[in-house]
Amino acid sequence: MEGGSMYNSNLNVIPARAKSCLDRISKDNLVLFGLLVSLFSLLVIFIVMPLWAMLVKSVQNDRGEYVGLDNFFAYFANDSLWYSVGNTFSLGVLVTTVVGVLAFGYAFALTRSCMPFKGLFHVLGSAPILAPSLLPAISLIFLFGNQGIAKGMLGGQSVYGLIGIAIGLIFWTFPHALMILTTSLRTSDARLYEAARALKTSPLKTFFVVTLPAAKYGLISTLIVVFTLVVCDFGVAKVIGGSYNVLATDIFKQVVGQQNFSMGAVTSILLLLPALMAFIADRWVQKKQKSLFDTGSVPYQPEPNKVRDGICFVYCLTISFAVITVLGMAIYGSLVTFWPWNKALTLNNYNFSEMSTYGWSPYFNSLTLASWTAIVGTMIIFVGAYCIEKGRAYSPIRQVMQMLSVVPMAVPGMVLGLGYIFYFNDANNPLSVLYGGMAFLVINTVVHYYTVGHMTAVTALKQIPAEIEATAASVKLPQYKLFFKVTLPVCIPATLDIATYLFINALTTTSAVVFIYSTDTIPASVSVLNMDDAGQTGAAAAMAVMIMMSAAVAKLVHMTLGKWLETKTQAWRKR
Repeated sequence: MEGGSMYNSNLNVIPARAKSCLDRISKDNLVLFGLLVSLFSLLVIFIVMPLWAMLVKSVQNDRGEYVGLDNFFAYFANDSLWYSVGNTFSLGVLVTTVVGVLAFGYAFALTRSCMPFKGLFHVLGSAPILAPSLLPAISLIFLFGNQGIAKGMLGGQSVYGLIGIAIGLIFWTFPHALMILTTSLRTSDARLYEAARALKTSPLKTFFVVTLPAAKYGLISTLIVVFTLVVCDFGVAKVIGGSYNVLATDIFKQVVGQQNFSMGAVTSILLLLPALMAFIADRWVQKKQKSLFDTGSVPYQPEPNKVRDGICFVYCLTISFAVITVLGMAIYGSLVTFWPWNKALTLNNYNFSEMSTYGWSPYFNSLTLASWTAIVGTMIIFVGAYCIEKGRAYSPIRQVMQMLSVVPMAVPGMVLGLGYIFYFNDANNPLSVLYGGMAFLVINTVVHYYTVGHMTAVTALKQIPAEIEATAASVKLPQYKLFFKVTLPVCIPATLDIATYLFINALTTTSAVVFIYSTDTIPASVSVLNMDDAGQTGAAAAMAVMIMMSAAVAKLVHMTLGKWLETKTQAWRKR
């Protein structure tokens, strides 16, 4: 009888334990489902619906009546607007070609030579990414404008037009290309170069047979990214474009200048097409790309070569001098009393309370925008990426979420901002209360830069050994405990990268917020644009310099904090 009682007791214990495990698993799945639904709702509301509203607006007239494709026919019937399409494409091809060649040579010098000061050259080559695109345009006016100190260097050509836009965009897009190409060229198998030497292959032929094929996908991705940035940029063309119209400035003129929202929507659709095609091409390249570095590979280490290293040093020195010249000219112009009539140095241009009715408020608005974008965006992006990458259930939903997460990369900032006007500036929309507030700008900026942060987070999560997740699941460890005890500490450097990326881009962005700010939330980048339009070039340069310095400080904090966190949280990577 006693034995039977013990047997029945064990039978009761087993179902109780099983029920406890099932409850725990169901709680994890319930939390996962809730997070996925919440993220899905946010992406639909703040990405899909604004784009849908813009698409609807493009087939309506000013009274909101459906007119089909009449707006598109009217657009292409206007010769000046049609020329904007050709100008945009020509500019994209020109800048992409030049940046591709220049950045490849610079990245090659950093990774495949033994020249001195490589660390300094890397910093200088990446420096333009800290400045808004308006800064090089203003600097070029000081250099090559009608009263520029070096206007004769253009051979009588005006900087206001294709030449100025191209130079400004080459400067601004160069660091984006450099980052991709440096990563692509850094990892190479030394065995291939040893085989080339054994076969007595010349260095030039080795470059075309070994080096270039290994980096071809990185180069293609670079060209796609640069082309997309060029056709979608608004700041450079607005400041120094003159009468050379492109699609991005056409949108601004249609919406702000003529209040023609229907034609603005049509132009946005046209601007969305090249960005979308470039995005699709980039995704195709990513799928085709295969790892050329395995466990049997030997990392390539360049050997000293006086001729090659000397050429690389002179090349990098030349480009770095150009970068310093552009940045330095902007700083100098911000200190000139009244260009070009009174070149006495002064800090009066930084007295924004006298230069603009907004005073210093745009600068502090930008700091607020950047801070909240970094905090809120990093939390949403990382948690969303974790649910998609490490979730233990709802695979179909997670696959759909992954697709939605990469959509923002294909949407230009101006297109997204215009979509926000059409969708949220509507009394029938309960979310219209957000319109014009700081939270509205934060949401727009997070969405605009969501994809890069998401891809960074997914890459970091993929580096965590799958055995950890499997072990945690086998011992029935709640997933939220695994997240806080293992995943988050291990991925802290990646979250810092995401936060810094969001902070700097929120400081420098113009196109994403130019349509949706209010008098209380005007950011510094838009203030630069307004002051330049008002002829206050010195004050505009001063505000652009303040943005650049703030971004530089953020980057220094990121580098310092990143090194400290690496020693504290990344010991597992070292054997």
